[in-house]
Amino acid sequence: MYNTPQKDWLGSMVTAAIGAGVITSFAVSQGQNPFVGLGITAFAAAIAVTIDHYL
Repeated sequence: MYNTPQKDWLGSMVTAAIGAGVITSFAVSQGQNPFVGLGITAFAAAIAVTIDHYL
Protein backbone atom coordinates (compact mmCIF):
# COMPACT_ATOMS: atom_id res chain seq x y z
CA MET A 1 0.00 0.00 0.00
CA TYR A 2 2.76 2.45 0.92
CA ASN A 3 5.96 2.23 -1.10
CA THR A 4 9.06 3.98 0.16
CA PRO A 5 10.78 5.95 -2.59
CA GLN A 6 13.96 4.44 -3.97
CA LYS A 7 17.10 6.57 -3.60
CA ASP A 8 19.13 7.34 -6.69
CA TRP A 9 22.66 6.66 -5.41
CA LEU A 10 24.40 7.57 -8.65
CA GLY A 11 22.48 10.82 -9.06
CA SER A 12 23.15 11.78 -5.46
CA MET A 13 26.86 11.04 -5.80
CA VAL A 14 27.19 13.04 -9.02
CA THR A 15 25.30 16.01 -7.57
CA ALA A 16 27.38 15.99 -4.39
CA ALA A 17 30.63 15.63 -6.34
CA ILE A 18 29.76 18.56 -8.59
CA GLY A 19 28.94 20.74 -5.60
CA ALA A 20 32.14 19.82 -3.76
CA GLY A 21 34.17 19.99 -6.97
CA VAL A 22 33.26 23.62 -7.58
CA ILE A 23 34.70 24.70 -4.25
CA THR A 24 37.68 22.36 -4.56
CA SER A 25 38.52 23.66 -8.04
CA PHE A 26 38.73 27.15 -6.57
CA ALA A 27 41.11 25.88 -3.88
CA VAL A 28 43.25 24.15 -6.52
CA SER A 29 43.39 27.37 -8.53
CA GLN A 30 44.75 29.07 -5.40
CA GLY A 31 47.61 26.57 -5.16
CA GLN A 32 46.28 23.48 -3.38
CA ASN A 33 47.56 20.08 -4.51
CA PRO A 34 45.08 18.62 -7.06
CA PHE A 35 45.23 15.15 -5.49
CA VAL A 36 44.30 16.58 -2.11
CA GLY A 37 41.45 18.41 -3.84
CA LEU A 38 40.20 15.20 -5.44
CA GLY A 39 40.37 13.44 -2.08
CA ILE A 40 38.37 16.19 -0.41
CA THR A 41 35.78 16.07 -3.20
CA ALA A 42 35.41 12.28 -2.96
CA PHE A 43 35.15 12.41 0.84
CA ALA A 44 32.56 15.21 0.77
CA ALA A 45 30.48 13.40 -1.85
CA ALA A 46 30.55 10.14 0.10
CA ILE A 47 29.50 11.87 3.33
CA ALA A 48 26.69 13.73 1.54
CA VAL A 49 25.32 10.51 0.03
CA THR A 50 25.58 8.73 3.39
CA ILE A 51 23.66 11.51 5.12
CA ASP A 52 21.06 11.50 2.34
CA HIS A 53 20.63 7.75 2.77
CA TYR A 54 19.94 7.95 6.50
CA LEU A 55 17.69 11.02 6.43
